[in-house]
Amino acid sequence: MNHMENVILVGARLKTQTEQTDSLEELGRLAETAGGRVCASYAVRVDKFNAATLIGSGKLREIAAECDAQKADAVIFDDEITPAQQKNLEEILPAKVLDRTLLILDIFAQRARTQEGKLQVELAQLNYLLPRLSGRGTAMMQQKGGIGMRGPGERKLEYDRRRLRERISKLEKEIEQVKRGRALRREKRGAIPLPQIALIGYTNAGKSTLLNALTDENAVYADDKLFATLDPTTRRVPLSGGGQMLFTDTVGFIQKLPHSLVSSFRATLEETSFADVLLHVHDASSAHREEQSRTVRRILTDLQAAQTPVIDVFNKTDLLSAPRLQALRAQYPQAVFICAQDKKGLPALLRAVTKELKNKWKIRPLHLSAKRADLIGQIYARTLVLRRETDEQGTLTLTVMATDGNYQDLKNKAAQ
Repeated sequence: MNHMENVILVGARLKTQTEQTDSLEELGRLAETAGGRVCASYAVRVDKFNAATLIGSGKLREIAAECDAQKADAVIFDDEITPAQQKNLEEILPAKVLDRTLLILDIFAQRARTQEGKLQVELAQLNYLLPRLSGRGTAMMQQKGGIGMRGPGERKLEYDRRRLRERISKLEKEIEQVKRGRALRREKRGAIPLPQIALIGYTNAGKSTLLNALTDENAVYADDKLFATLDPTTRRVPLSGGGQMLFTDTVGFIQKLPHSLVSSFRATLEETSFADVLLHVHDASSAHREEQSRTVRRILTDLQAAQTPVIDVFNKTDLLSAPRLQALRAQYPQAVFICAQDKKGLPALLRAVTKELKNKWKIRPLHLSAKRADLIGQIYARTLVLRRETDEQGTLTLTVMATDGNYQDLKNKAAQ
């Protein structure tokens, strides 16, 4: 998109809802990330949602007048709108109408770097467009272009429903193939005896900056924007006691992540369920930190990764006043406090990870007589060797980090 688009945000909530949410504020940040300029924002309270237009006609007339006044290109709704609602809304509002789901998909279309990421985005976009592929609304959307229309959105009228379904089916097969490839890579990675750590957290909490700080390289695209990282990136990080571990950066979580996206992007989050330890990176400076943290925990449960040990890591501590930081430390005595940007607190973080790993990857000795030297290759393949010493009798003692199963098996073989 070459120019900034003027957008108007609309969030609808039932009057009976009491909890405070920053959902509309976050929608604004999403719109800016997609290349929009927010020129007005409406938080609409309703007795019940209108099946035809989500909100009442009086409020819609007011928004339509604002569209004309601001020369708005798009009206973005914070909640998912049905195909029928979209068609009705486009007849009333003199701008294209999109919802949070399409906006997030649009950002993903810009951010996907890998082949798999691009396939996942296209699949989610086509599944979204399929029921909306009829009538005046679609024609208007195609003419408008811009936010929400990137990727396959621009070509969508080239497809009739049948061809669209064929494309969806082809994409699903391709993604299945890519998944198999990734499972193979993970198997190979599993064969490398390195502990695996996944960085998780709300979008823009600083996960990519942290991975770059730990590896001393700008391996991951890091930016102060939502969803700066879409594709998982894995890097080796040295352990404080010797050896290495694998750290994987994952896509950031977000409130109201549409279900179609949780399944479409499960692939990028799958890494979390194979990790030995999860680092939950919090933006310590965010006013909505607790709500963001609840969102992350809820999605982890959805991914069946809630059993994996989690270390809370509070990032961006440089933006906190001393009393606020002190209060946070008192509230989370087990957590680690860092500033990834300035590489502060990283040794403490690595110590916390090593300590957590010791529950599964325990440090212990393996004694090998000279006649069992044939096991050395296996030991290096299945454990993390920290030290090796040979005594006068030729007995080799290896200090290794290993899981219980691997250690027991190798110990039995060494005793034979």
